[in-house]
Amino acid sequence: MTGTDLTHGLLHHTILQFIIDHGYAPQTDELVELLNMSAAEVAVALNALQEYHGVVLHPGTSKIWVIHPFSLAPTSFVVRTADRSWWGNCAWCSLGAAALLKQDVTIVTVLGADRRQVEIHIHSGKVVETGYYVHFPIPMMKAWDNVIYTCSTMLLFDAAADVDRWCAQHRIERGDVQPLEHIWEFAQVWYGNHLNPAWEKWTNRQAQEIFDRFGLTHDIWKLPGSDTRF
Repeated sequence: MTGTDLTHGLLHHTILQFIIDHGYAPQTDELVELLNMSAAEVAVALNALQEYHGVVLHPGTSKIWVIHPFSLAPTSFVVRTADRSWWGNCAWCSLGAAALLKQDVTIVTVLGADRRQVEIHIHSGKVVETGYYVHFPIPMMKAWDNVIYTCSTMLLFDAAADVDRWCAQHRIERGDVQPLEHIWEFAQVWYGNHLNPAWEKWTNRQAQEIFDRFGLTHDIWKLPGSDTRF
């Protein structure tokens, strides 16, 4: 394979499948072997995928930091199966990871990243613990302005009212608050095509249609109607 033969979708699939299989991201030498490409071609492909918002690299390197829904650096979300664990970037991403893993998982997190630790179990495709909420404070149209920060603020709470306390304490504007089990259903659709070697990012129009389908009508979910990739 040469760099001109490698699509964003195939590179994205290769990285995600490796993370699922091993629990960590492939290094450049491993991608060289997997893709039968040179190190220079891999670096170019990774940087192009980053420009496409399909991966986040450590600044100035070809080392993978984030490929949604997984983080390759510690976060306040751990997604565990019987024999392996991964970091999720946020509540939404952690549910997305569970959707990709397609097995029973336990999500371990700290409510609001400043309260008590909880465990959320997904068994046989269902959320066991109900009554939790996910807060989305950052408008989706600004999500990629600083995607690491965006993800770090999508946290879990045990009461919708507790979001107000948290926002006042941390001087973060309140956004949309959704039941955890609803975001689980949404995440399964949002991440449903992520392991397809022909994967492409949703366009703004496609993303808006999915948001609308799940009743995500708060202003933070509004995107400009275009075929730009979200």
